[in-house]
Amino acid sequence: MHMVGLANNYPPPVGELREQSSSEKAIALPRKIFGYDVVDLLGHGAGSTIYVVTDPTSRQLRALKHVVRKTDRDVRFITQLEDEFLVGKRVSHVSLRKVVDLKLEKTFMRKVLSAALVMEMFDGKPLVRLNFIDAAIVFSHVASALSAMHAAGFVHCDLKPANILQSASGEVRVIDLGQACPIGTIKERIQGTPDFIAPEQVKRHAVDQRTDAYNFGATLYTVLTGHNIPTLINLDKGANSFLSDALIKTPTELCPHIPEPLSQLVMECVRVNAAKRPSDLGQVGQRLQIIAQKFSGG
Repeated sequence: MHMVGLANNYPPPVGELREQSSSEKAIALPRKIFGYDVVDLLGHGAGSTIYVVTDPTSRQLRALKHVVRKTDRDVRFITQLEDEFLVGKRVSHVSLRKVVDLKLEKTFMRKVLSAALVMEMFDGKPLVRLNFIDAAIVFSHVASALSAMHAAGFVHCDLKPANILQSASGEVRVIDLGQACPIGTIKERIQGTPDFIAPEQVKRHAVDQRTDAYNFGATLYTVLTGHNIPTLINLDKGANSFLSDALIKTPTELCPHIPEPLSQLVMECVRVNAAKRPSDLGQVGQRLQIIAQKFSGG
């Protein structure tokens, strides 16, 4: 079996509190962006820079994702911001980071020169490895947030540890709706994160609730075990290599202290055949709550 990576080795998150490099700290910050006072630099995403800003009306701290069109390649990053705003305004859930506003700078001919997505500022850190009880609790909130997206007709399509933030008090936020899309969408290109991507995303088939179930299960697997599951992208490519359920060791096989009901739930979510995965993440969240209560003595 091909196993890759440890939980502490996944790429630096594009989350709220990624530590800045020395080169980032040396960059002079803009004073204002679309009327928002810039307080600090949070980090960088795909084609974007993320800042802490102050809302000029409420004086609350916000997170602001800024994209500047330098070349035609940046158009898709602006489009992602617009899509993220539209999805975020359609879905409301306590564990889904709220979007506040979208600002666009346009020429007289309506060409977008820059864009900014203003979001809730959440004091949390991306997930690292958790004990199984804490993981069950955190992921019950994540499942509930994804279920709310599905009820509104959307899928997230890029769940991973870096896109789940947890505060010191235990609050959870699912972030980054840049790849979210309506249920049933066929993407124009492969989109997703290699260690968490579903087979249908790699094959560019229609994505739906079961795609999020796979991303969810792959993320939970990593948080529980410290290992990533083999996917169609990270699988060793031998002459006869193919992805099958049999390639994946169960969480309990890797970590015997993980209870079988939790291990089984994870394996249901990461089945290669999408038809065999759960499609109701709300029910998955309820099962996680039951597991957490049972094994915590609650």
